[in-house]
Amino acid sequence: MSAFLNETVLDVRHWTDRLFSFRCTRDPGFRFQAGQFAMIGLMVDGKPLMRAYSVASPPWEETLEFLSIKVQDGPLTSRLQNIRPGDTVLINRKPVGTLLLDNLLPGKRLWFLSTGTGLAPFMSLIREPEAYDRFEKVIVTHTVREVEELAYREYITKDLMEHEFLGEMVREGLVYYPSVTREEFPTRGRITELMDSGRIYADLGLPPLSPEDDRLMLCGSPEMLVDTRARLEAIGMREGSAHEPGHFVVERAFVDK
Repeated sequence: MSAFLNETVLDVRHWTDRLFSFRCTRDPGFRFQAGQFAMIGLMVDGKPLMRAYSVASPPWEETLEFLSIKVQDGPLTSRLQNIRPGDTVLINRKPVGTLLLDNLLPGKRLWFLSTGTGLAPFMSLIREPEAYDRFEKVIVTHTVREVEELAYREYITKDLMEHEFLGEMVREGLVYYPSVTREEFPTRGRITELMDSGRIYADLGLPPLSPEDDRLMLCGSPEMLVDTRARLEAIGMREGSAHEPGHFVVERAFVDK
């Protein structure tokens, strides 16, 4: 059996000249948990060229969706950004990752902190009913440079709220908090700045983070991961893993990509 599945591209959306997403078929045997990533790629010169991508679609959906940056000289993304419906992409059969609900201790509030394409795993998790069963509130933050990079913004604020099966659960439990760093926007600044100033807590009517009540998942730029982790550890939070659940978990698969 090949290590890779051959899946067919169904549609592609170019959000900006630096950001795109695509949806493809899903082999019935491909199983994953919300928050995991898979190695996906293309055949290049007769060999598979693969990179780690979080699955943006929920486990119950029959198709797979991925969110990607465009790197013009990137070995894979320079090619992947040109895919069209009908093209074939490779997907490794075994998804992995640390952004799992089971890696966190019980708590009241679950925070998803993301920058750029780091939103992808949280697009899967905000459509995972178990997240709302375990936590009173699910807060997803998404920080980007420019407003047009707020991928899925309309889907989160409108379509998901009206979803036939998830709508009521999402309307009661989900909070969406976008921020922009390089353009005028109602919430401007890095997520760490908004936390340090207390702005995010004032905006949402929530108390500052505490080890007793808050659990976090981090996915995004290396700088955000380092800065945020330092702040969490400073207030007594401990990183969790499959071996020992903790107060927060970090996805590191994309740091060097």
